[in-house]
This record gives sequence, C-alpha cells and structure tokens, in this order.
Amino acid sequence: MKDFTKSKFSFVKKFKIFGVISLILAGIGLGCFLATVFGASPFNFDIEFAGGVKSIYALGVDVDRTVTEQLDTIVYDVTGAHASSIQATGTDGQSVQIKTLELDSETRDALFTAIQEAYPGTEMTDSGYISATVGDDLKAAAVKASLLAILLILVYITIRFEFRSGLAAVVTLCHDICVMMAFFAIFQLPINMNFIAAALTILGYSINATIVIFDRIRENSKGIGDNKIFAEITDRSILQTIARSINTSLTTLIPIVLILILGVPSIQNFAIALIVGIVSGTYSSVFIAGPLWVTLKKLGKKNAEKAKA
Repeated sequence: MKDFTKSKFSFVKKFKIFGVISLILAGIGLGCFLATVFGASPFNFDIEFAGGVKSIYALGVDVDRTVTEQLDTIVYDVTGAHASSIQATGTDGQSVQIKTLELDSETRDALFTAIQEAYPGTEMTDSGYISATVGDDLKAAAVKASLLAILLILVYITIRFEFRSGLAAVVTLCHDICVMMAFFAIFQLPINMNFIAAALTILGYSINATIVIFDRIRENSKGIGDNKIFAEITDRSILQTIARSINTSLTTLIPIVLILILGVPSIQNFAIALIVGIVSGTYSSVFIAGPLWVTLKKLGKKNAEKAKA
C-alpha cells in the first residue's frame, strides 16, 4: 500500500479550493431548503410529505420483485408517474400496498382496472388519502431530529476535543446534508422518510470518520500550541488516516451499491441517499474538517491578539 505520509500535498494550504467547492455544492442544497421554507420548493416531495393515495390490493399471487416491478410499470402507464412505494403486505404475502400521489376517481378506477387485467381476480381491500398536513408534521419532525442530533454532536465533540473542533465537525455535517439535498433537488429524486433515515445515518457515519482524524490530530499535537506547527500536524494526521477513511468508505459502499442494483424500488432511493452521503462525508472529513479546525484556531488567536492590543 502506498505510504501517504510521505506525500507533500497540504490539505490546509489547499483548503480555500476545497472550501469553494463545498460552498457551491452545499450552497445549492441550503438554497433549496430556504426556498422550501418560503413556499417555493424545488424538491420532489413524495407522498409522505406531499399527500396522496394509499391503496391495498389482494392479488392472489405471491408478491415478489417481478410483481412489484410490473405493478410500478402499470402505475406509470396509467398515471404518468412511478408509484411512491410498492410493498407486500398481509400475512399471506399476496397483498400489495401501493402509494401514489393524489389521483382523481377516474384515474384510480383506471388503475384498478389495469391491475385486474394483469392479475385477474384482484380485489381492492383498502384505499384512502394521506393528508399533506401529516407530511408537514413529518417534515417538521425531521428537521427537529436533525437539529437535535447536530446539537448533541457539537456538545460531544466540544467535551472530547474543544469548541472549535466541535464547530468544524458540525459545519462538515451540515455540508453533507446540504450536498444530499442538492443532489436530490437537481435530479428530482423523491424525498420521503427513507431520505430522512439516510440523512440521520450519514450524520453518524460522517462524524465517526471526522473523529478518527481529530483523534490522530490530538495525539500528534500534544504539548504543541503553535498554529503553524498545528497546521503541519493536521496535514500529517490526515495523511496517516486517509487510507483508513477511503478503505472504510469503499467497504461500506459495496453492499449499498448492491442494494441499489438488486433492491426493490422502495429502498433504491435510500441507497442513493446513502451513497451520496458517504461520498460527501468522506470528502468533508478528509478535506474540510481538519483544515477548518486549523482555520478556526488561527481566527481565535487573531481575535485574542486584537483583544489584548
């Protein structure tokens, strides 16, 4: 394996370049979030957030991947949009729950007829609307959960290291979430509870990678207070842990990519969100977190010197 510690590449010196890249990517996601707050959302909210229709059909056949894919094709042909989710339900595994965006009665009847043609004897056992008001409550709960998680992480990192390192870690976490939002807004992927679950998962994954680097920085900088030397130590610490960060991310990505390729549509968006989050989290942990900690320490020292003057 290549010895990265002998590299002359400086993450701290190149921080402005990586910072600009991150500002652009995260800025898009933050802009989309703010637009949503003010009622002009660029996101493709799924039924759980936008409201819609949930119907259960007894097909009389075992519901497997082939069946769910065929049903999704039927939904698309009738409604012009893919189903929000299609999953087996019931004790016998021969019923299916289909969630779609809101449909008028004529389209719902046409969908039922199309499913009956594909699976003769199909019966609709339940159907009802999911209110958008419930979606608003879910969005509010998701935002509160994310903010609480970030706040607790800030407290934890501050206790374990220092406030500036905690602030740097929180900024990188916000960066990762914003990048995920930007990706989903640009490619108009549906945002549902799977996205929220993936976002909260990435918060834990990303902070773990950051802590590994911060731990090495702390070990290498014991008894050293000079900011210039601290910057050099940060570079060396990142180089010492970069192989571990990359290997861990690749190992994690392999099963998730397989889920994306082989999984049912209902979990593919979850896999996409995890992939984007892991790539962003690895990037921010290596290229942003450490150099940002150095920058914040320099700013703190300058402010302290100004206060003394």
